[in-house]
Amino acid sequence: MSKWVYGFGGGAADGDASMKNLLGGKGANLAEMSSLGLPVPPGMTITTEACVHYYSNGQTYPDALKGQVAEGLAKVEGVVGKRFGDAANPLLVSVRSGARASMPGMMDTVLNLGLNDQTVEGLAGLSGDRRFAFDSYRRFITMYSNVVLGIGHDRFEELLDDHKDRLGVSIDTDLTAKDWERLVGDYKTLVEQELGRPFPQDPHDQLWGAIGAVFASWMNDRAKFYRRMHDIPESWGTAVNVQSMVFGNMGETSATGVAFTRNPSTGEARLYGEFLINAQGEDVVAGIRTPQSLTRAGREEMGDKAPSMEEAMPEVFGQFVDVIGRLESHYRDMQDIEFTVEQGRLWMLQTRNGKRTAKSALKVAVDLASEGVISREEAVSRVEPAALDQLLHPTLDPMAHRHVIATGLPASPGAATGKIVFDADEAERLNQLGDAVILVREETSPEDIHGMHAARGIVTARGGMTSHAAVVARGMGRPCVSGAGEIRIDDKAGEFTARGRTFRAGQIITIDGAKGEVLDGAVDMIEPELTGDFQTLMGWADEVRRLRVRANAETPHDAKTARGFGAEGIGLCRTEHMFFDGDRIAAVREMILADDEAGRRAALAKIAPFQKADFVELFEIMAGLPVTIRLLDPPLHEFIPHDEADIDALAASSGLDAGKLKRRARELHETNPMLGHRGCRLGVAYPEIYEMQVRAILEAALEVKARSGDAPIPEIMHPLVALGLEMKYLRELTDRTATAVFEAAGDRVEYLVGTMIELPRAALRAGDLAEHAEFFSFGTNDLTQTTFGISRDDSGRFLQAYLDKGVFETDPFVRLDQEGVGELIEIATERGRKTRPGMKLGICGEHGGDPASISFCESIGLDYVSCSPYRVPIARLAAAQAALAAASGEEREKDR
Repeated sequence: MSKWVYGFGGGAADGDASMKNLLGGKGANLAEMSSLGLPVPPGMTITTEACVHYYSNGQTYPDALKGQVAEGLAKVEGVVGKRFGDAANPLLVSVRSGARASMPGMMDTVLNLGLNDQTVEGLAGLSGDRRFAFDSYRRFITMYSNVVLGIGHDRFEELLDDHKDRLGVSIDTDLTAKDWERLVGDYKTLVEQELGRPFPQDPHDQLWGAIGAVFASWMNDRAKFYRRMHDIPESWGTAVNVQSMVFGNMGETSATGVAFTRNPSTGEARLYGEFLINAQGEDVVAGIRTPQSLTRAGREEMGDKAPSMEEAMPEVFGQFVDVIGRLESHYRDMQDIEFTVEQGRLWMLQTRNGKRTAKSALKVAVDLASEGVISREEAVSRVEPAALDQLLHPTLDPMAHRHVIATGLPASPGAATGKIVFDADEAERLNQLGDAVILVREETSPEDIHGMHAARGIVTARGGMTSHAAVVARGMGRPCVSGAGEIRIDDKAGEFTARGRTFRAGQIITIDGAKGEVLDGAVDMIEPELTGDFQTLMGWADEVRRLRVRANAETPHDAKTARGFGAEGIGLCRTEHMFFDGDRIAAVREMILADDEAGRRAALAKIAPFQKADFVELFEIMAGLPVTIRLLDPPLHEFIPHDEADIDALAASSGLDAGKLKRRARELHETNPMLGHRGCRLGVAYPEIYEMQVRAILEAALEVKARSGDAPIPEIMHPLVALGLEMKYLRELTDRTATAVFEAAGDRVEYLVGTMIELPRAALRAGDLAEHAEFFSFGTNDLTQTTFGISRDDSGRFLQAYLDKGVFETDPFVRLDQEGVGELIEIATERGRKTRPGMKLGICGEHGGDPASISFCESIGLDYVSCSPYRVPIARLAAAQAALAAASGEEREKDR
């Protein structure tokens, strides 16, 4: 019989940390902490396989699950000496999700489960604190009604606010036992009014309602969005953790908190976190109350008055520091920890590898390697390549004028400027229109995840350094200022006030997440300096990677940026981008309008000096490195307007004949230009175009050689080739032109001739092409389009439906389709190298900067990847990790 439930607690566990796929991250680590003898409230984990079964079988549970849950519950009862549903001595439990990848706040949690009108009295008697018992009951009704029964959390908050207003109090801790008891009655009345039935009183019904709700939350909108954002497969499912409750809201000797063993923003090696006295965990992470610092030093830095945990609970704090030190040492990584203190006794509720900013990730990895805790190779493997994007963009200029309008906590570093928005949906809408926005909220909730992703930065009026906004923003790499209490938000009016001023939706503000400041207007930025830990880690990465990394670049600025980021050449220079500037576009249009070859050559002669000058500059920037230059690719119609008014305006400004322009536009019109007269088909139909470009490339190379003595090696690439005879024709055209250039110059340079593989036929007949091509570069943007028959320009109309329904696991234009497009690349690689052993092979589509796609390139033996300049460091690190993974796989094979 399948085992669906694994127990933990009481110094023992059925599982361990290695079983994360089965038990989820939370369940695996609870089991591990239990086995280490740490103080963990006992409980049980329902496996991820049970969730997969649930969705594969019409949302029904495995037959044996109920019996195994009952057995697990009995074991917990035996450890704690309480019984579930017992009116005199009740066991209460929490029910939490736990996927194998951390998804903070995306799925549902229920605390204090097992309370009803009888057990609340038992809890009051056992604790000797009626106020605590009814505070716990009202929390349970709120969470259960929201998560399981579908009644909005805000309905209960309105009742609570009304109650506090009537009593003239401002914080929850001012309410008495009678106040909470009265509010519980109001809450139950609300539930019955909404649902037409009473709030459920049977603890076992409550438990299965919560288990079902956690499984259901795996498929809620925010969880789906988060999975797409972080490439977490839907097929993984979530585990469910049912754990005996411990209470941080049992008075002044009780507390709850969140801690990181190192600073998740900077990586500094000291304790970082927050806690609240007389509270439950949701109070800290939800940002409902502003928490206190864990350490005295942290309190002093923040200028807080409330005592730190170190000062308020020195004995427990000492125990806590010892435990978290053991955890970091055991896991050999920075830990994110949740804990509760119940009447002076410490309990550990969770540990996991902490989410961190890229800056912190680099520092922690480099420091741990320097301390000898992990190897350099492990350090390289621990930094998420995509996270480096956070480091590669500008920050606020320290010399710029700063008009501070509010201050809060420096929850997530970085800087951003944008329009104020108060609503997550509006943030997403404006972002899709191309507007930069700053999301300003009282506090964020998991439902805001799409708006947080769309925003450039986030500001919250409430919440601490470990609130939902702070944790999620750090994981996303978004700057965040939390707990900016000066800000008073009026959602209905669409404005906030701060320091006597009013700011409305659409106004521009800037935030500095490193200082916790909100600034008026736009503030100047400066380019990043990638030194220190970044250089150290990237140096280690470069030592182990096999794949070379080039950049897609055609402008001097892009080429210089790419060199600064460590690019080892240019893998794609799109020459058509050089045609659109002022004088050039006029000559291009003159060529298009020409009636014969002589007219075209006369126009091309005007373009040639510009092309040559461009190539000279690129060759000098990329001194000694390869530069792959793609000859003209787009159809000619892209160089002339199509609207009659635009054509008339162009004719008037350029002196070109309007009638001739309109006639030529009609002649060039194609029903499907992506598959039309473009790429090498232009070179075959109008060989003079490619002759001009080849001449410009080689003359530029000769000029750079004469100046510097160091000749570049240009790689001349013909696009959209499908036939061996096409490649033969184009190779002969290139070589014939080169011979003429070299004879005229009395000198020569080395060059390569190759093609871009972007058609299925080219991949299948790669052996034919390799007879005449010295290199292949896989243009995976077009190869994906032509393989799927999907236009990437238009696929946005339906692609989201495919992702939502699980037809596509990921966007094939973002993550290489390894089964289809990847197989074509493998075929072309094998057949090309069979004809031409040692043939140089690379990839230059957008997939060249995607870590998973880079891993595939490593696995099939490509020589290089090429990506946009700002993704070069990402590609360097991903290539190193791919090489380490490949080596690890080979070692495992040897051990078998």
